[in-house]
Amino acid sequence: MVPLKRRKVVSSNVGNIKTGAENKFPQVVLFLLERKMGASRRAFLSQLGQKKGFQVEEVFSESVTHVVSENNSGDEVRTWLDSQGGGRGRTPVHLLDISWYTESMQAGRPVQILDRHKLQEQQTDGAELVVFSVPSYACQRRTTLENHNTVLTDALSLLAENAELSDQEGRGVAFRRAAAVLKALPGSVTHVTQLRGLPCLGEHSMRVIKDILENGASAEVESTKQSERYKALKVLTGIFGVGAKTAERWIREGIHTLHQLRGSGHTLNRAQQAGLQHYDDLNRPVTKAEADAIREVVERAVVSVLPGAQVTLTGGFRRGKLTGHDVDFLITHPEEGREDGLMSKVVSWLESQGFLLYQKTTRNSYLESKDGPARPSSNMDRFERCFSIFKLDKDERRGTNAAEDTSSVGAHVQVKDEDSGSQSPILRDEQRRHVSAEDGGPEETKLWRAVRVDLVVSPISQFAFALLGWTGSKLFERELRRWAGHEKNMSLSSHALYDSKQGRYLRVTSEEEIFAHLGLEFVPPSERNA
Repeated sequence: MVPLKRRKVVSSNVGNIKTGAENKFPQVVLFLLERKMGASRRAFLSQLGQKKGFQVEEVFSESVTHVVSENNSGDEVRTWLDSQGGGRGRTPVHLLDISWYTESMQAGRPVQILDRHKLQEQQTDGAELVVFSVPSYACQRRTTLENHNTVLTDALSLLAENAELSDQEGRGVAFRRAAAVLKALPGSVTHVTQLRGLPCLGEHSMRVIKDILENGASAEVESTKQSERYKALKVLTGIFGVGAKTAERWIREGIHTLHQLRGSGHTLNRAQQAGLQHYDDLNRPVTKAEADAIREVVERAVVSVLPGAQVTLTGGFRRGKLTGHDVDFLITHPEEGREDGLMSKVVSWLESQGFLLYQKTTRNSYLESKDGPARPSSNMDRFERCFSIFKLDKDERRGTNAAEDTSSVGAHVQVKDEDSGSQSPILRDEQRRHVSAEDGGPEETKLWRAVRVDLVVSPISQFAFALLGWTGSKLFERELRRWAGHEKNMSLSSHALYDSKQGRYLRVTSEEEIFAHLGLEFVPPSERNA
């Protein structure tokens, strides 16, 4: 005997045109937009239309001639259509209010479309309005530091950051990609119609953009900014060595501030202790002059232990940024194998000279023959690497001056956007509160500052891949890997490029060769600020 539940499912298809019901009006193909209508009401109205002989599609396609919605403006529906690839210029559809549909149901036929049935779209002067067009992948675009849509990209980046702190990586990536598209545009967006047909702009991102363009701000973004949870996550993850999961656990225990953490009795690991001790310094932007001063020290250390070795400043500074969250250096030697054992010697030299407040070194665990071409479970590379907190004396900070020094009391802390390298302010009261003798005294009399510094050693055979990977931005690198896998059937990492069709690794000596293998036009570092 068939269970009652299954019998109900089968019987519910009775009257559906797709099971044989007569299609009385073949020239009319309807689609009911669920947005604001709700799933249950949409299902009821769809069944009603099908029983009366209308063709009602479950999924939007180019065959649809009439889109019906409830409580949506024409612009909102058009934006949704654009996100589905069915915007103006592809399929001429009628955008209709639900009133047309209900009148047609009552009449048993499609009634004449009157002005009151049509959804109104805001009219713009097509001669003056610039409609933008960009490639789908960020690695196909040139994104400089000049951003014409900062208000929009900052809003999307904040939502991306909030999603990432909430362990919603997919949602975070979607917002990052949307922001990256806007960063690459050659001009300012003034109306949503300029964005029709652009890639990576989903319904949620478009809703935020439209809200800002029409109202000057996004209610969702402002609400997120004021959220106590978001503020607490920002403060706690600002501690070096503290990730989102640890911060989330502390918040559940009622810890929202540094003061509360200090009084909680929690045992912190060595990295977290250093991060808490040097919190203010590590959450203050590093200037290009400070990065150059640190480079001089690192170069002295490297050359003293291995003459001929090369040191390259990477990250946002290589992309042309004037400030950053930390400083990254890539070290190699033109003779393969000479870099073995280099890191420990460099670290020992820096420690002996009093430059390191904290350091943790990890060994190189990458073996091409063992690991093979499979994409690793993590995008982290496996080079020998030293995570450190560097002690930069003021007399080492050549070129810095009062105008460049952002450490004045009452300033806003700047926290790095991981993809773009842009800086977003967060209220600094909690972060400035704890300057003490353990940091070396008050900021006005302190003769040094702490800076996050990463040292990475790469064999010369992998140097071009490492340089590309460590230059960023994070989203640009993510898109390069996605392009390699989806478009070229290749596997790209900071160690190698593997061609699955040829079944071999592709050897290179420069970034330009990597782009050539991937079939991409070379993008210089200054234009990778996605």
